[in-house]
Formats: sequence, C-alpha cells, structure tokens
Amino acid sequence: MSNPLKKLAGQTVIYGLGTIVPRFLNYFLTPILTYAFSPKEFAINSELFAYISFLNVVFSYGMETAFFNFYNKQPDKTNVINTATLSLISTSVVLGFILLLLAPSITTWLSTPTVVYQPEFIYWSILVLMSEAICIIPFATLRVENKALKFSFLKLSNVIINTGIVVFYVMVCRPAFNANANTFFASLYKPEIGIGYVFLAGVIANVFTLLLLIPEFRKLQFKVDKVLLNQMWRYGWPVLIMGLGAMVNDTFDRIFIKWLIADKEAAQLAQGIYGACYKVAILMTIFTTAFRFAAEPFFFSKAKDKNSKKLYALVMKYFVIFCSFLFLATMVNMDWIQYFVGNDFREGLKVVPVLLMAYLFLGVVYNLSIWYKLSQQTKFGAVITLIGAAITLVINIVFVPYFSYMACAWATFFAFGSMMVISYRLGQKHFPIKYNLKAMSVYLGLALFLYLFSKLFSGIETKTLRFILNNTLVVFYLWIFYKLDSGNLKRIHLETL
Repeated sequence: MSNPLKKLAGQTVIYGLGTIVPRFLNYFLTPILTYAFSPKEFAINSELFAYISFLNVVFSYGMETAFFNFYNKQPDKTNVINTATLSLISTSVVLGFILLLLAPSITTWLSTPTVVYQPEFIYWSILVLMSEAICIIPFATLRVENKALKFSFLKLSNVIINTGIVVFYVMVCRPAFNANANTFFASLYKPEIGIGYVFLAGVIANVFTLLLLIPEFRKLQFKVDKVLLNQMWRYGWPVLIMGLGAMVNDTFDRIFIKWLIADKEAAQLAQGIYGACYKVAILMTIFTTAFRFAAEPFFFSKAKDKNSKKLYALVMKYFVIFCSFLFLATMVNMDWIQYFVGNDFREGLKVVPVLLMAYLFLGVVYNLSIWYKLSQQTKFGAVITLIGAAITLVINIVFVPYFSYMACAWATFFAFGSMMVISYRLGQKHFPIKYNLKAMSVYLGLALFLYLFSKLFSGIETKTLRFILNNTLVVFYLWIFYKLDSGNLKRIHLETL
C-alpha cells in the first residue's frame, strides 16, 4: 500500500507545476509592471482582476465541486462529464453576451477623473471570464482522472503564453515607442492601452488553451441529464454562495479602496500600492491553491477508508507546519523580496505579514471544509463564508476611510481567522476529527517567535550578514521539525508499507 501522505504531497507538487510555476511567472510580471507603470495605472490591473475573480465564481456557480461529488458517486462517469460541461458552456455564453452588451456602461462606471478605462479592457476581461468557465470541467476531469501532468502542462503553457505576450509589449514594444524609435516594435504599442495588454494576453492565452483542450471536448456526447443537472445545481448553489463570500473576503478590498476613500486620486494610488504588495504574499496563496487542487479529489477518494479521519488530521498538521515555514522564510527575507515591486509601491509592504497569516488561516479552512462536503451539508460552508464576508465588509467600510489599505489587510486576517474558528467548532460537533492542535500551535508559535527575533538583526548594516543570520533562523526551524517529526513521518511510512 502506498503512503497516502506521500501521494498527496506528490500530487500537490505536480499540481504545483500548474499553479505554483504559473503563479511565479505572474509574480515575475509584478516587478515588470510596477517598474513600468505608476501605482494609479497598476490600480486598473488590480481592480479588474478583482472583478474577474469575483465573477469567475458566478460563471462557475459551484459546478466544479458538484462535479467532484457526483463523479465519485455516479456509475456513469461520462454522463456526469457531459452534463456539467454543457451546463457551463451554455451559461457562460449567455452571461458573457449580457456583459458584452453592458460593456460601454461598465467602462463609464469604472472610470474616474484621474484614470480613464478603455472599452477594450472590459471586452477582454469578459472574454477571459467566458473562456475560463468553459475550461472548468475539462480541467476538473483531468484532476479526477489523476492526469496531473497533463493538467499542469496545460496550465503552465497558458501562463507562459500570457507572460510572454505581456513581456513583449511592456519590455520590447513600450521602450521602443517611448524612445520614438521608427521600428516595427514601436508601431505595435498603443500607449492608451498600456496596462491593458495584460488583459489582451489573457484572452490570447485562453484561446490557445481551448485549442489544446479540443481532444477533451471531442469526447463529449451532446446530451444533458436533466435529473442529474438539477441535483448538481442543488448541491452547487451553497458552494456558489461560499464562493461569492470567499471572493468578498479575497478581492473586494481592492475594489472598496476606490469607493471608500474620498480623495479619488489618493484612492487610486492606494489601490495600486495594495494590489502590488498583495502579490508579495503570493507564496502562501500559491501553496494553498496547489494544495486545494490536490486535496479536494484526494479527500473525496479517501472518504470511505477506515482511517480517513486520522489521515485528515495528519494532513492538517503537516499543512500548518509547511505554511508556518513559508511565513518565516518570506518575512526574514523581506530585505531582498521588497525589490519585486517598484520603489513607489514599497510603502505598502507592511501588509505582507498580516496577509501571509490570513492565507494560512484560509488554508486551514480548506482542510476543515471536508466535514460539510463529505456529509452533504454544504449549506454550513455557505454560512461560514458569509460570516467571513460580513466581517470583511464591516471592517472595510468602517476603517478604510481612516487607515486605507492597512484596514483591508486586517479585514482579511480577521475574516479568515473567524471562518477557521467557526468551521473548526462546527466540524467537531458534526464530524469530529482529532486534530493535533498542540503540535500545530507549537510550530506556528515557533515561526512567529523566530520572525520577531529576526527584528533584532534589522540594525545590522551589512545586508549579507543580515541575510545569513535571518536564514539561520529558517534552518533552525527546519532542524526543530527534523528532531520532533522525522520519526513520526518514518513511522507513518512503515505503517503503510
């Protein structure tokens, strides 16, 4: 018998190729964009992608999670794939067409006296939404069939194309245009589009992905099981509510800044700074995203195992340990990580430790969510997420006018933290799992202590010495893990042989 933790870790790594590497490539775009454009221009990027993330949930309406649930229960797998895929294609076309008709009005609504949105930005954003929704079930099918390598290849190729196009326009064509060079590259650049080339790149990359997914679409039988579709919708609507609430927690802060700060020029500036510094916390979000891709089908597949609850507890423990390590490694290396954003953006880096902890909490919520997904009580997930969304809204509305983007970061922290506590308490009541809270608290507390201890080195002028001392703390954390848990990991491995 293979080690289930080792299998999950392996799947997380492979899915990471499709999530971590692409996110790193997007991370690579952050310095390019923040060095090329002002915070006010970058705010356009932050705001529109916040809306795209929110509307992605509407376009998918919980169908992906419903697909995983019914795929593992229905004997006719093809019927589940057909029904889910055709449902999403139909709704994406309808919703996309409505938004395209409204695009001119949306452009006017988003524009401010200091920043004017181009209509193309909205059209391209809508096409990104439509294409991503159409790809959901083909990608979910690859995951549930354990075709992680193909999944990762498609995701990676998408982002390579996306990144390549942005780099071409921003680092090749834009400098040629600014230098008044009479060249082919200079003629390709339109300054009124500027930051908007990011959205054009998204459309082109998604079209390429759709072409690569043609073999998956060819397998479709164009028939919908209406009874099954109704069941999937009933299962999925609480997930939709959860998703909307999660996006309020995850993205609306970058939207609220613009509307809650009276000085619109200052608001646009804060929006750009926060959007860029938000990306510095990307390591935690990357790992939690990769983990979620691997864990959801993994948890469903292990649900009937005798020792499934013990396995879920072990997964949670090592998840928290690794996230604590990521927090420490990121924060003690902020001396050089800060250069990933332009100088005009660095004043916002104080949000990073708050956001890192917030996303650690969210990762724990992903682990805890297994109880209501397995017990068919997704309504609890909706309630938990809505409570988090309410906390986000209240903190943002009350405090953003006074504390700007710092209030946004703390709102995320308290929202995800509250969701974690509520989900744990309800889970212990309805689906009790004996989590090792002591071990998780020790490792998290150790990471926080070492980070605070590293502040003692901030007065050292030699950056190289600071780098060595700070990363000695990271090595010390790993050594503690080796001393305390290497034996446990070996025992788990031997028990599964």
